[in-house]
Amino acid sequence: MRKKIIAANWKMYKNPRESLSFLDTFLPLVAGHERDEILIFPTATSLSTVIDRVEGTNVHAGAQTMHWLNEGPFTGQTSPTMLTSIGTTHVLLGHSERRLYANESYEHVNLKLKAAIAHDLIPILCLGEMLADRQTGYTKDTLLAQMGAALANLPTEKAQTLVIAYEPVWAIGTGSTATPDVADQAHAIIRGDLKNRFGPVVADAARILYGGSVKPDNVSALLAMPNIDGALIGGASLDPHSLALMVQYAAQ
Repeated sequence: MRKKIIAANWKMYKNPRESLSFLDTFLPLVAGHERDEILIFPTATSLSTVIDRVEGTNVHAGAQTMHWLNEGPFTGQTSPTMLTSIGTTHVLLGHSERRLYANESYEHVNLKLKAAIAHDLIPILCLGEMLADRQTGYTKDTLLAQMGAALANLPTEKAQTLVIAYEPVWAIGTGSTATPDVADQAHAIIRGDLKNRFGPVVADAARILYGGSVKPDNVSALLAMPNIDGALIGGASLDPHSLALMVQYAAQ
C-alpha cells in the first residue's frame, strides 16, 4: 500500500508570525496521525520558521521551488544546498503558477529534479493540462509530453523517491474540480508512463497526488480512487481547521 500524502501549498500567503499561529492551532489537531504523510510548503521567508516549529512532529516542511545550481549570480534564487542546510525535506517543482508567471520550462524542471534528488530532497513534480487541452482531447498527449521533458535522462535508480502531483490548470483556484473518475484516469496515464519509463516497481510505488480545488467536501471521494495517493491543496489549506479535516478525509 502506498502511504498517502496530504500537502499544503501556501503559495504567497502567511508571514512567519502567521505561520506560527497556524501551526499552534493545526499541530494539536493532527497529533498522532501516522496514516498519511503531512507536508507544508510555506513561503521562502517562513520556511525556516516552519521547519523549526514542526521538528519532532509528524509534519514536514518543503520549499515551493529552487534553482538547480548550488550557488551563482542568480538574484532572488534559492539553491538546493541552502534548502538542505535548514532541514528542508521536500520541494515542489514545475507548479503551474511557476510555469505561468515565472516562465519556468520543463527543461528547467528537469535540471531541478536531478539536483533535488542529488541533494536528498524529495521532489514533487507538478503536471497538468490547460482547459483547451482538455476540451480538444489532448490531455494524454500533454501529460506525456510534460513527463518526457521533466524526466528526460533520469536513471531508474534516481526515480525511487519521485512524487508527482497532477494539477489540471483549469481546476486550480477556479472552484472547478476534476471528478474522481476524471482525476483517476489522468493519474492512470501518468502511472502508465512511469511503468514504460522506469518499470513496474517504480510505477507501483510512485505516489501521485491530485491538486485542483481540493476541499474537505471532496477530498474523501478523490482519495478513494485507486490511482490517487494524496492531495496537493492550495487555498483550502490556509485555514488550520480546514486542513485538519482534509488530513482526516472529513467533510465540513
